[in-house]
Amino acid sequence: MRSTKAVIYSENLRANVREIQKNLQSGVRLCCAVKANGYGNDAVNSARIFEELGAEYLAIAAVSEGIELRAAGIRTKLLLLSLASPSEFDLIVKNGITPLVFDEEYIAEFEKACKRNTVSSAKNAGHIKYGVFLAVDTGMGRIGCLPSEAASLAERISCSKWITLDGMITHFAVSDSISPENIAYTRAQYAAFMDAEQAIRARGINPGIRTCAASAASMAFPEFQLDMVRPGIILYGYYADEVTKDYLLQKGVPLALRPVMQFETEVCAIRRFSAGKSVSYGRTWCAQTDTDIAVLPVGYADGLLRRNSPGLCVTINGRAYPIVGRICMDQCMVDIGLNNPDVKRWDKAVLFGPKKDAEHPEAEALFDADDLARMTGTISYEIMTSIPTSRVSRVLG
Repeated sequence: MRSTKAVIYSENLRANVREIQKNLQSGVRLCCAVKANGYGNDAVNSARIFEELGAEYLAIAAVSEGIELRAAGIRTKLLLLSLASPSEFDLIVKNGITPLVFDEEYIAEFEKACKRNTVSSAKNAGHIKYGVFLAVDTGMGRIGCLPSEAASLAERISCSKWITLDGMITHFAVSDSISPENIAYTRAQYAAFMDAEQAIRARGINPGIRTCAASAASMAFPEFQLDMVRPGIILYGYYADEVTKDYLLQKGVPLALRPVMQFETEVCAIRRFSAGKSVSYGRTWCAQTDTDIAVLPVGYADGLLRRNSPGLCVTINGRAYPIVGRICMDQCMVDIGLNNPDVKRWDKAVLFGPKKDAEHPEAEALFDADDLARMTGTISYEIMTSIPTSRVSRVLG
């Protein structure tokens, strides 16, 4: 096996789910996000754990993701958070995936697929209505009907011969921010969602499962949990931007998370550099004094992006060492200092993972994905999802 790999700590994933469950109000269901290969953390393994721990739904973003889960034996309900093409509608129905709908054209096209794929049943006279969620755009601006349109669309669905309303959903734009204006915006989105719900009920229609809160809102606004929450990043061990561990603790929500992924490789060579000698493309770094350079077989094709050099550090045997020169497609170079007895060829080098601290002295990393995100001006989500499965194996740790 290639030494560059992502180690997935399943017990950390289980612990994170239990931490979230401890902070849910009675009766609130769990829809766990496994889209984008489980935020890079292995969708199938994650889905099995979420299924084991009682998740009612798993959230995906592509029909192909749902097909992969079904092929792996996952039977939990799948909620498709992005829009599919009509060419995929038959696959949605055949694989038991719950889509979002929000306009007449999309509803009509999906009804045709349901009609084509109707399952005959002695108990149901040949017709089984297919469940959908009504998406309501309360301020995110991506997909969804306007709150004022929700009731008429819910009525359209309720009158359908082929589909039925299983739930309604919205998504918050700034619930991971703690600024007063963004908190006010989130509360306004929630109020608009509740207005849409009441309008639906006023027509005598049951809106089904109401869900609006993802990672940040589900913890920072417990009153927004409604019938089901949709955690994503917190499942995989990272807090949602400004909604940090300390912030939640101040709100009386203890949430102790552990990163699930460790991104690691090994030292494949150590080379002596005299003062003035350069390394890598563009000669952007030259040794100021005599030193040794460790070569690591990981580069931007593995998700360690070129634009992030210099600035990143890696952990080798409990110490941090800087990446120097430009990160290459398949390799990068680390300054380990002259005659360093603590670094040897074939030693493990950890780019990020669960961090070593007083509570976890066994951990090997000095940096997690949040640290890399801060160093490079991005977010932990992008750090993990940028690591391709085609080159970087996921190994259960």
